[in-house]
Amino acid sequence: MLRRTLLRTGGLTAGAALTGSLWQRAASATATARSPYGPLRAPDTNGVALPAGFTSRIVARTGHRVGGLLWHAAPDGGACFPDGSGWIYVSNSEIPLLGGASAIRFGPGGEIRGAYRILSGTNLNCAGGRTPWNTWLSCEEIARGRVFECDPYGGRAAMPRLAMGRFKHEAAACDPERKVVYLTEDEADGCFYRFRPDVWGDLASGRLEVLCADAATGPVTWKPVPNPAAPLKAARHQVKAARHFSGGEGCHYDGGVCFFTTKGDNRVWAYDAQRERLEVVYDSESPLTGVDNITGASSGDLYVAEDGGNMEINVITPDRRVAPFLRIEGHPRSEITGPAFSPDGTRLYFSSQRGARGDAAGTDGVTYEVTGPFRR
Repeated sequence: MLRRTLLRTGGLTAGAALTGSLWQRAASATATARSPYGPLRAPDTNGVALPAGFTSRIVARTGHRVGGLLWHAAPDGGACFPDGSGWIYVSNSEIPLLGGASAIRFGPGGEIRGAYRILSGTNLNCAGGRTPWNTWLSCEEIARGRVFECDPYGGRAAMPRLAMGRFKHEAAACDPERKVVYLTEDEADGCFYRFRPDVWGDLASGRLEVLCADAATGPVTWKPVPNPAAPLKAARHQVKAARHFSGGEGCHYDGGVCFFTTKGDNRVWAYDAQRERLEVVYDSESPLTGVDNITGASSGDLYVAEDGGNMEINVITPDRRVAPFLRIEGHPRSEITGPAFSPDGTRLYFSSQRGARGDAAGTDGVTYEVTGPFRR
């Protein structure tokens, strides 16, 4: 779990986690530090450059069958779910009108046991988030987009959760301590939201709130969005005091902190939910460029995928090192999407959305698995 004290204020002692503002400055100063996993080796047969001890395999390709299912185009946001002695990886499809999401079921040894659709007929499903009750929130990245709650096990039909607002949804992250869901918005002047369900575990009704602040970082407040359905006025323009962000992307919660990324200014942010403060974790042009999807490991490490850049996933450690963990070679017009760890933390899944061809329709997407000695 990410350390609860990661962004807490107070005196800094030997071995203690840094406060957000100190971590921000230190992260910038050590942005080119050596990775805790060591340097990347030459690309393997799959074109993936990894540190020593790690291996990759391709688990799915757009237009090819995996587990009996024709894998979707433009694979995007993803998450893993426990499944008995195995697990499931869910992946969105960021294509117009037919988007949706699919799932791959793995056995205890990583063997593929099947694949199936869990959402169909939706529009530009970008990122999303896993809930504590093991459902997948799939988000439409369109004007007045919706959030769909999906069953990764394939037993129940997906349901739209309209109370979570109609806007250009990107990602979602659940905070079980405060019983809210954080939401990012992919607009040049997008907002950062939280949804308070009337009943935790039931997202059918509740209140949508927007983060408000007088300064770029520091204390924040939350105010209700008057009309989350936004038929006439966009949700991000309904509250005058709302803090606007330059293209909200990935979102990840752990240990009292919600991390999210903004592509317009290449930043990784941290919202300290207990103290209601906003800080910047990463604000540099190197080595991490084109910040996008984000996930975390039980070690406290963050893994941030690049949209463009040089097709890397970078690791940000609790001791403020920022360095490449992997790189996909030969996919210059693609982006890395959907990073997610298997429940035991030994496997990392992700996709190259447009693959080597790099076509806008995402017809050459590739979904990978990396196995190795991840820090836990």
